[in-house]
Amino acid sequence: MGIGTILIIILILVLVGAIPSWPHSRGWGYGPSGVIGIILVVLLVMVLTGRV
Repeated sequence: MGIGTILIIILILVLVGAIPSWPHSRGWGYGPSGVIGIILVVLLVMVLTGRV
């Protein structure tokens, strides 16, 4: 496994953890998961193009 694969797995786990499903985090909206999702997409594109 390369470093890119490990980073993608970690970011997917963080993305699932940032989904506002708990009562204390419902007021956050989709901000945390949206930012992490954008980072995941950028990292995925970089891995597929061979830059990471």
